[in-house]
Amino acid sequence: MTRTRYRIFETDYPYFMTLTIVGWLPVFTRPEAVDILYDSWRYLRRECEFSLFGYVILENHVHVIAKAPELPTVVQRFKSYTARQIVDLLKRRAAHVLLRQLRANKLHHKSQSEYQVWQEGSQPKQIQNEEMMWQKLEYIHDNPVNRGYVDDPLHWRYSSARNYARQPGLIDVVTDWM
Repeated sequence: MTRTRYRIFETDYPYFMTLTIVGWLPVFTRPEAVDILYDSWRYLRRECEFSLFGYVILENHVHVIAKAPELPTVVQRFKSYTARQIVDLLKRRAAHVLLRQLRANKLHHKSQSEYQVWQEGSQPKQIQNEEMMWQKLEYIHDNPVNRGYVDDPLHWRYSSARNYARQPGLIDVVTDWM
């Protein structure tokens, strides 16, 4: 039985999801940590029929709109792989304080690993129509503006805003979903 009321139940639709680092810790302050997410999305696109429609990566969470035939499994694989890679990166960079915090924020029932990177769940919300898709994309792209990091969504490099403005982004996204 699921622990949340949010569920992915029809994989023909894209879903808006929020993936949050435990304790809202600032993991994505290093470009190498962000690259781990991009590499994983590229792999999932090649191997799992993963479609990425929009995203923003902030220092402690990620908003994403995506679709895949086995989306719950794909999200689990993404979180598992990226967590291992992030911990390895933090160990290589001797980020001892952040590693201690990831250990301290680990839930007790997570006995298989020393650290927990991602909070459980992703609060998926099904995108049911074009209006909802635009609303979620606007929310995603405005997130860094609303936090005061940039004045224009196009100035945040870790976002699909540039893709939708017909400018090169850091990863390809599906913009012709209409």
